[in-house]
Order: sequence, then structure tokens, then C-alpha cells
Amino acid sequence: MNTVTMEVSSREKSNRRLLRAFEGEPQGTFISFETPELLFKVLAGKRWDLLKLMTGAGPMTIREAARRMHRDVKGVHGDVKALLLAGLLQKTGQGQIVFPYDAVHVDFMLQAA
Repeated sequence: MNTVTMEVSSREKSNRRLLRAFEGEPQGTFISFETPELLFKVLAGKRWDLLKLMTGAGPMTIREAARRMHRDVKGVHGDVKALLLAGLLQKTGQGQIVFPYDAVHVDFMLQAA
């Protein structure tokens, strides 16, 4: 199964993982956010629903994603644009969008201030 972990991670933690990867230690696939607020901002509203729809679904057009979500194309287009800018979605050579993972694991901890 092709799983991605979305996490809240400091730059130092990400750099340590990168160094371990250079040493040949498998790290898995991660998408890191600097703060929980940034993670929630990027995945706000219907964007999380769009990722859920696209997980394991393969490439599709924005129009097809909108049809499956029962949403207007313009609204889905805006969400796709934001997710592309954040590096969560990818665009294929044919102009389709894809979230190339079969599963998503979200990992962060909320601690007392």
C-alpha cells in the first residue's frame, strides 16, 4: 500500500529524516507542515473531502472530481489550485490531477501550553 504521512514537523526533524534517508535508511513518504494551523488551513473546508475522494482513485479531471463530489467545477478548481500549490496534488502530463497515494496517515500532537 502506498501510504503518505501528513505531519506537523519542525524543520530540524525534517532535516534529520532527510539525513537518515541519504544514509540509506528508508523513511517512507511524508508531507510536513510547520504548524497545526497551517495543516488545518491547507486542508480546510472541502479540500479534505477532495483528498478523501482522490485517495487511491488515480488521475482524473477537475470536472470529474466535481461531478463525484456533487460540487460546482469553479469551487473544486479553487481547491485543486490550493492543493497543487501546497504540493499535495500532482498534475499529470495529460492535464489531469492525481493524489498518488492509497492511504493517508495524519500525525501530530497537541500539548498543553
